Amino acid sequence: MSLSPQALAASSAGEIGGLPWYLRDLPKYLATFVGMTAIYVGFRLYQGAFGISAGLDSSEPAFEAHWMRLLYLEAAFLAVVFPTLWGYLWLTRDRDLEAITPKEELTRYFTLTMWISIYTFGVYWAGSYFAEQDNSWHQVAVRDTPFTANHIIEFYFNFPFYILMGGSAWIYARTRLPLYAKGISVPLTLAVVGPFMIFVSVGFNEWGHTFWFREEFFAVPIHWGFVVGVWFALAVGGILLQQVNRITELLDQIEDAP
Repeated sequence: MSLSPQALAASSAGEIGGLPWYLRDLPKYLATFVGMTAIYVGFRLYQGAFGISAGLDSSEPAFEAHWMRLLYLEAAFLAVVFPTLWGYLWLTRDRDLEAITPKEELTRYFTLTMWISIYTFGVYWAGSYFAEQDNSWHQVAVRDTPFTANHIIEFYFNFPFYILMGGSAWIYARTRLPLYAKGISVPLTLAVVGPFMIFVSVGFNEWGHTFWFREEFFAVPIHWGFVVGVWFALAVGGILLQQVNRITELLDQIEDAP
């Protein structure tokens, strides 16, 4: 088979706002990407401004004003967005997947790839940058409560948010693509459930720090769950490999169409 440029070339009638038909969701993707970046950078700037001055002692009124209020805002945001986004994806699901055209199915694969990209972007910020920052924090600051200046952002927003994105990608694939609607995709499920288990490990980790030890030794067994959870993110590559054969078939059908 020859994957000629004509297979993906959009005719003038197939373009949407100047974009090729298969990238119709690109503006939403870019807007989400920019929005997430603004949130993470905003959180980091907020930590820089109030982490030391108001975040070292949870019994101080300044901690309540700057950090607990932020926690309540995060909880309210997630309480609204979780059911709204997942409910929307489920209620607008495609109820006749056998009837979709090759172009439509191919477009949805591009959209799923965008979902996965957004999800991995969230996992990176939570599991790499903010998590390492939290480890550094515990090297020099007292762990007086699970609600620290770092935890309020990392544990109670960043982790739930990437779970929201990963779950959305899973629901999108299951409800809009025949390849994933026919059965449970092992790579897709592992890519979502593995990092989700980091959130579960966090609860166990904080319990251990409360009752077993106070110091932050990175190599202790209680931290091993974090490593395993991140390894599961490698299943993202399996998601893309699963799509290759089907995308190849779709490109053939599009090229052969009159």
